[in-house]
Amino acid sequence: MNENEISYKIIGAALELHETLGPGLLESVYENALAYDLKELGFDVKTQVPMPLVYKEVKQDVGYRIDILVNNLVIVEIKSVENLAPVHFAQTLTYLKLSQKKLALLINFNTIRLKDGIHRIVNNL
Repeated sequence: MNENEISYKIIGAALELHETLGPGLLESVYENALAYDLKELGFDVKTQVPMPLVYKEVKQDVGYRIDILVNNLVIVEIKSVENLAPVHFAQTLTYLKLSQKKLALLINFNTIRLKDGIHRIVNNL
């Protein structure tokens, strides 16, 4: 599966999860539930993946973590906030660049209609 096919399945699982649980829960609840559902669909899912920063050829472990990495191709950043801020988009794009991945989904579960909280972010390597 390529990134687009994977993201389609992730979005479907996220929509089903949101329909079941609704908005208003902690990010960790949505992260764990979505990771479980994606594993059940047969994906290789890693959570809280360390994101080291290399600055001037020095690797620095500064505590950044990818919420969910699917099939080592698609990053999923989970939020449960009233409104996404520009920094959420910038952070997700930075994770794409640092990890040299092409596609991320930024998903804010704290919305009435989840489709309004799903954003595709592309790294044009």
